[in-house]
Amino acid sequence: MKVAVVSGGTKGIGRAICELLLEKNFFVHISARNIDESFVHDNLMQHKVDMSVKEDTQKFAKNVLDHSPAIHILVNNVGVFMPGKLMEEEDGNFETQMNTNLASTYHLTRSIMPGIKKSNTPYIFNICSTASITPYLNGGSYCISKYAQLGLTKVLREELKADKIKVSAVLPGATLTNSWADSDLPAERFTDPTSVAKLIWTAYELSDTTVMEEILIRPMDGDIT
Repeated sequence: MKVAVVSGGTKGIGRAICELLLEKNFFVHISARNIDESFVHDNLMQHKVDMSVKEDTQKFAKNVLDHSPAIHILVNNVGVFMPGKLMEEEDGNFETQMNTNLASTYHLTRSIMPGIKKSNTPYIFNICSTASITPYLNGGSYCISKYAQLGLTKVLREELKADKIKVSAVLPGATLTNSWADSDLPAERFTDPTSVAKLIWTAYELSDTTVMEEILIRPMDGDIT
């Protein structure tokens, strides 16, 4: 059975990815700040982890590898959005978002790499954002963290070519997740998380000689500003 690891897998895009991978008969390990007792499957293992903490992230990777030595798909999905302009956002927002959105990707990828290298179909998906390529007002440190995450993804892509490990940056626009829970916009103004999951699966199914380096997806009516 193939194995996937998805950080932040109980909600939003991560949840949609997990559900699709379970349908495809993967065994899925997920991290979450809080275990979701309603999300149950024979091939699902939830790990309570604060991915903003380096040591916790590394321990999560070790626990996964102790259970599943070979990892076929890694999805660095965990993230946090704290709105605010750089000169106005609360002190600590920068560190929280950099640790959660960027450092977790760095530390989990490095720690889980021995398992990825044991797979015959290794793939890393980093869930970035349109904020990785387009800064916007009130995006503040979030945009910085996502620009950096895209840069990290490009570095991984170059470094892992020789190992035949595929790497993709996924850049969703406004997606109907908890980040937009307070919005009064209709659901059709957003991308559905299942669409992001389907695109990831499409990329995974491409031939061994082809990789989709960037997956850019936006709502039909464009960005929400």
